[in-house]
Amino acid sequence: MNVPREQSRRAALVRAGFAEPTRAEPMLDELELPADAIATMSRAASPDQALLGLVRLREVLPDAEKRSFAALFADDPDAWARLVAVTGASAALTDRLIRHPDQWHDVAAARIAPREELYAALTDAVGDRTGTEAYDALRVAYFRQLIQIAAVDLAGDGIEQFPVIAEALSDLAGAALEAALRIARNTVSDEESCRLSVIAMGKCGGRELNYISDVDVIFVAEPAGDADEDEALAVGTKLATELMRACSVATGEGSLWQVDPALRPEGKQGPLVRTVASHRTYYERWAKTWEFQALLKARPIAGDEELGAAYLEVIQPMVWRAAGRDHFVEDVQAMRRRVEQHLPAAEADRELKLGKGGLRDIEFSVQLLQLVHGRTDERLRNRSTLAAIESLSRGGYIGRVDAHELDDAYRQLRLLEHRIQLSRMRRTHLLPTGEGDLRALGRAVGLRVDAERKVVELWRSQSAQVRRLHERIFYRPLLSAVARLSADDARLSPESARDRFAALGFRDSAGAIRHIEALTAGVSRRAAIQRTLLPVMLQWFAEEVDPDLGLLAFRKLSDALGSTPWFLKMLRDEGRAAETLARVLASSRFVGQLLERAPSAVSVFGSREARRPLTRDQLGSTMRAAIQRQDDDDAALLAVRSARRNELIRIAVAELSGELEDLDALEIALTDLAAATLQGALDLAIRHVEKESGTMLSTSLAIIGMGRFGGRELGFGSDADVMFVHDPLPGADAGVAQSQAEQVVAYLRTGLSASGPDPALGVDADLRPEGKAGPIVRTLASYAGYYERWSEGWEAQALLRATPVAGDEDLGRRFTDLIDPLRWPEGGISEKAVRQIRTLKARMEAERIPRGGDVRTHFKLGRGGLSDVEWTVQLAQLEHAHEIPALRHPGTITPLRVMAEHDLISLRDAAALRESWSLATRLRNASVLWRGRPVDALPSNLTDADGIARILGAPVGAGHELGERYLRVARRARAVVEREFYGSDPDEGDDFEPTR
Repeated sequence: MNVPREQSRRAALVRAGFAEPTRAEPMLDELELPADAIATMSRAASPDQALLGLVRLREVLPDAEKRSFAALFADDPDAWARLVAVTGASAALTDRLIRHPDQWHDVAAARIAPREELYAALTDAVGDRTGTEAYDALRVAYFRQLIQIAAVDLAGDGIEQFPVIAEALSDLAGAALEAALRIARNTVSDEESCRLSVIAMGKCGGRELNYISDVDVIFVAEPAGDADEDEALAVGTKLATELMRACSVATGEGSLWQVDPALRPEGKQGPLVRTVASHRTYYERWAKTWEFQALLKARPIAGDEELGAAYLEVIQPMVWRAAGRDHFVEDVQAMRRRVEQHLPAAEADRELKLGKGGLRDIEFSVQLLQLVHGRTDERLRNRSTLAAIESLSRGGYIGRVDAHELDDAYRQLRLLEHRIQLSRMRRTHLLPTGEGDLRALGRAVGLRVDAERKVVELWRSQSAQVRRLHERIFYRPLLSAVARLSADDARLSPESARDRFAALGFRDSAGAIRHIEALTAGVSRRAAIQRTLLPVMLQWFAEEVDPDLGLLAFRKLSDALGSTPWFLKMLRDEGRAAETLARVLASSRFVGQLLERAPSAVSVFGSREARRPLTRDQLGSTMRAAIQRQDDDDAALLAVRSARRNELIRIAVAELSGELEDLDALEIALTDLAAATLQGALDLAIRHVEKESGTMLSTSLAIIGMGRFGGRELGFGSDADVMFVHDPLPGADAGVAQSQAEQVVAYLRTGLSASGPDPALGVDADLRPEGKAGPIVRTLASYAGYYERWSEGWEAQALLRATPVAGDEDLGRRFTDLIDPLRWPEGGISEKAVRQIRTLKARMEAERIPRGGDVRTHFKLGRGGLSDVEWTVQLAQLEHAHEIPALRHPGTITPLRVMAEHDLISLRDAAALRESWSLATRLRNASVLWRGRPVDALPSNLTDADGIARILGAPVGAGHELGERYLRVARRARAVVEREFYGSDPDEGDDFEPTR
């Protein structure tokens, strides 16, 4: 069956995007166009509008031209496509074609004229005319060029050729200003007494102008010949006023755009025209931060070229010094926030220019980076946004991916803006709301299917991406830090480096220079980013106790990671990563040594979330995964230790950066890590023994935490005090079970404590029955028999902190059920047992302090130290836990609080013990972080004291005060111990207020 010709063509029109195919058919016939023409019109933003515009244009053509117009489709398809593109995208330009039908030839043969040709065409059109005649001539000549630019734009690849179009529009605006100045000189008497230069600002200055936009300018004037300055300025003001009128006044030929001089000194309140010297004085004395940002794009565009060059020579050095002003970065950031806050709520989500994720987000981000880093890197001194993005990327100031995304987003948003403005030639930056307008806009940017919906999705996607980039780049802490440096410091010039290093507190200036040279030498991207990072990182190193340590550790880390792309990118882009790394490396050998073995673990500096310690369940999953990835048991054990090392780095960095809530959070994190490590090693040891023997294990095992481990109070230098218990399975041979259990424990202890690339975890089982003379692992029944027959008083005290930490959970519970009557004896302990405990404590104080040690400064065994507090708490538990269940807790601080609540100790005394125990614990941890190894006493070296004090939050140089504070706190605690533990009542000597 043959489909009628009308139906076939109508279907083709629908497929081509015509909304009113029935109306279109007679117009196609009127134009005498073949069916092939429909395909050309399908590429228009609005095929219906294009067809109507062509019909209207044909109607006003002279008869002689109608024939060539009708033949254009066949004779010159490209010319025809340009006509279709213009009429289909812009009703306003179509109306102008109807008014000047001869200009259809310009559209058909459209090209972008060079700058010089544009200036000549517009000034020649004006000639010697004045008044309305001159204004009309300017407008006709301007739009004759504009419609050609639009034709090239609309018929080509809008995204790719955007820079060319924006430059052409800017040059055309410059030509219009030159011609308007010609009109002004034709109009104003005594014009020869004034030299006038027009300085383009904003998008025009950057050669990235829109189709319809205010053209921001500044006027600069100087006397000409023998004229005096006042006369020249008066004439210059008249010339500038007439120039603005020539562009903005509405005539029969319409208007061009507003010329906006509001960016001049003092804004609308200031004189319209100033001399170069007046500009210099203002910017040196009165200018605000935003004014220097605006001057970034300043460019002479019309008038006296020599005067424009003189203006730039004075102004540009000020622009590139502006970032050194106090609070410069913060002021720019605040200004961007104010712009957002003043947007009408109803328009904010449609605002392509000023809204969140809009063009201003890109422009402010790029300009801020330029102004901060452009002080020392002249390659960044571009006026164009796209050129600046490229320079920032090439210099390593933003990542390649970020630069590509910014470039693409800027082009896409500007294309949307251009197409919106072209439609009616109105100054707007709002996404339309009407379905028809959205459909035309979507088609204008290349969306053919479901265009009205997809163009909104495109805007939202681009704005979300831009906002993400803006928030990361624009609010980058590194910017504020760089801006605070002097220009010489930011340059890191070799001439001033040695003096600067000495002034910053580096002990080895020559060594520091070698490190800097090694890190920044060459033209690689890595070296470029290092040149950005190091000036501010040196400042951060210097604010810690040992800047040399920090720089050396950073050099090693950088060398180890080599050209790894994410490392330097993270430091440059991610929050306070660079500052946190610098401060940690300069204050902790412990972290530096761990990172030296595992440089990739530096990723924890990327965010606070990355530094949050893993939970026990997360750690368990990590350990299991590490084991499962390795078939070889020894390799798997190394993987477990590596996982522990990485988590140690995470916890240490969180502690050093103040991100753990309190001491308890640190101790729980370290305890959970030790428990997860033991669980992983136990699982692996069982796998190993079963593999070696070829049989399944015939016993279950549990690991019982003792001491600070059992109390969930581990520190960075702590061993894991444990006891091992096993229980043979029903029917198992007791000897075989014991042998297997011993093999498992031996493999676990050897594997975790052996020297290697990762830190060892000492597994100490000395608190087991019979101590070192007893078997390393016993059955549950053997423990029951021992405790029933042989247990000594000290063992009951040690068992106060016994807590299952790994292995068979049911076995762990049965073990604690076994020991509960021993550690929580009904009726408490006898007076004899109390005397024995006191005697044992006194003997320990006399015998266990290392030779030459000071009983006042030893954290664990010294007077008022950890042991004093813990034994005082444990004695109370042994005496009273049978009647106060809340005392049955393996820790120290919780039972101490319960003791105060039940009047077993005064609030004042409890506070004294708590303060001493907490301070000693924190000092031990800080000592490990600073020195990289366990330290048990206050350091005698002042540098070490300063480093430890700094980790605890004190200012640099406060080590002596910290030592005095500890001695004072420990002395108060010892007085409480004498009274509460030993039963004596010494004179305390110091007044004391409990810490709340």
